[in-house]
Amino acid sequence: MLWNIIDKRTRPYRWQEINAIIEATEHDNSCKDSDQAPESDPSLTVDYEALEAISVAEAIQWAEGKPCPVTLYLYDLGQGFGDDEHFTNVEIRFSDDN
Repeated sequence: MLWNIIDKRTRPYRWQEINAIIEATEHDNSCKDSDQAPESDPSLTVDYEALEAISVAEAIQWAEGKPCPVTLYLYDLGQGFGDDEHFTNVEIRFSDDN
């Protein structure tokens, strides 16, 4: 179930090949001014999954097929995975919001 999209692309008109990461939307509950997602069944929770070089449409379809509410992060091709870039962005988000 896709509940949110965070677009981290610097090239937003590129849609044929991007990188995509999903996490359970409940991970965002501690962010300032966030809507509060219910906790999912731990056996169904998507903590982290990633796909590389897929289209935006494929990323949305992939996220929609998950058994719990997820946030989809979109990155430019070649971004999001290197040197834990996504996790660094998450850490910054939490430190800025709290």
